[in-house]
Amino acid sequence: MEKHSLIATKRTVTGKKVENLRREGLLPGVMYGHNIKPTPISMKLKDATKVLNSVTKSSIVSLVVDGEENSVLVREKQRNYLKGTYLHIDFQVVSSTEKLRTYVSIVLTGTSPAVKDFDGVVVTGISQIEVEAFPQDLPESFIVDISSMDQIGSEIFVKDIPVPANVEILTPAEELVVIISSTKEEVVEEVISEGPVEPEVIERGKKEEDLDDSK
Repeated sequence: MEKHSLIATKRTVTGKKVENLRREGLLPGVMYGHNIKPTPISMKLKDATKVLNSVTKSSIVSLVVDGEENSVLVREKQRNYLKGTYLHIDFQVVSSTEKLRTYVSIVLTGTSPAVKDFDGVVVTGISQIEVEAFPQDLPESFIVDISSMDQIGSEIFVKDIPVPANVEILTPAEELVVIISSTKEEVVEEVISEGPVEPEVIERGKKEEDLDDSK
């Protein structure tokens, strides 16, 4: 697993004054979780952006706060919707001796022969899988190779995805991950009938008094 690291400092600036930190190129955040109380922090926006753009919900990040290293998950990202810049980040401190539940993203790879040979269309189902595992055993993503899907109607379900021995899958085994459909018209029809697939939020970051001012 790739090593992700961030350096931060504890902050005393809260409320409306947090905007001054942003003007200085700093990103406010909060960390909470294993054996610690919610702690306001800040970090360099430029450095944090590089890390935050490369991690997933199940990526362990080494967050060094005032010289003390913490293993954390990124639980919530707040952005400026116009500029796309980060406004506030919630980090959950985790313990290597305690299992946790989280979602792991599904990443499709390869090319389906049915798309090339039969003008098939790739239709995705769920985009993430809920798991339970120790933090150090969490996969950053589940890679699903669709190059074996050589017929219209070929399907891949959660039960078909290889899973590391130390990871327990909580999502039902029969949940559809991807199917090859015959025409684009069928894709539109299926999406309309089923509606969007929305992931259930299991854990949210703790709020602090300055979050209302981060919008």
